[in-house]
Amino acid sequence: MASTDAQIEETQTWPELAIGLYERLTGRGAEIAYEFEEMYIDVPDKVGEDASHARWRLDGTLTIRTSENDE
Repeated sequence: MASTDAQIEETQTWPELAIGLYERLTGRGAEIAYEFEEMYIDVPDKVGEDASHARWRLDGTLTIRTSENDE
């Protein structure tokens, strides 16, 4: 697991952090819960500098559960 630990230490962005956590916890019956209180996200309608944004407000809990497929 040394490579996974090294990857976590090198994390530069939020998506990288989420991927690292998921990879580390998958198959261990893990659950990740994020709680938000008045968090606002501006969601673009397209890619580019001229994109319009819709403002989303998050107030509550987002739970992510992991499991393995038996394929």
